[in-house]
Amino acid sequence: MGDSCCCICLEILCAILLPPLGVFFRHGCCSLEFCICLLLTILGYIPGIIYAIYVIVSVDPHRYRRVIYYYDPRRDPDDCYEPLA
Repeated sequence: MGDSCCCICLEILCAILLPPLGVFFRHGCCSLEFCICLLLTILGYIPGIIYAIYVIVSVDPHRYRRVIYYYDPRRDPDDCYEPLA
């Protein structure tokens, strides 16, 4: 989902009803945050809710986003790599 206030409020509401669902909407199903939230929810519902709200509010989902560069031979040799959009 997005980063707007409405999306975050809906994710928190989903996290209160079913904690892994709110984390799934924010981080995806194969992320470490989702797996931890699923485990905490299985072990105890309240710890799952607390962790899900923490992850939704304070953890940036794009923190591990990689920047991929490509080579452009037409550019200056000292600055021939630029990020791929």
